[in-house]
Amino acid sequence: MNDKRPKNLDFTTLRLPLPAITSILHRISGVFVFAGVAVLLWLFSESMASADGFARVEQWLNQLPVKLLLWAVLAGLLYHFIAGIKHLLMDMGVGETFAGSLFGAKLVIALSALAIVLAGVWLW
Repeated sequence: MNDKRPKNLDFTTLRLPLPAITSILHRISGVFVFAGVAVLLWLFSESMASADGFARVEQWLNQLPVKLLLWAVLAGLLYHFIAGIKHLLMDMGVGETFAGSLFGAKLVIALSALAIVLAGVWLW
């Protein structure tokens, strides 16, 4: 095949539509959640090991960097969950048009932002 079309290898000039961006963020949040669950399981294991371990975890969770880390993991989990529901709905045929996927992407961003803010309020 002789393909003479120009190739754009400069990714900074590409303009992806919002549904593509939310889909890419869904994949990135999945990787982030996978790593974050390891941290959460370690904290849970430490807290269940002994009364002293529970007291240590309680002290750690009162520190700002640990709260921010926990909030980041919760944010990734909430975004991944909400975007995953959108993907499942699209698999069932809901919102497969460009207009429907654009509305779904905007809804994912709005609901995720709301859920992440509420999680931050809950943590503090």
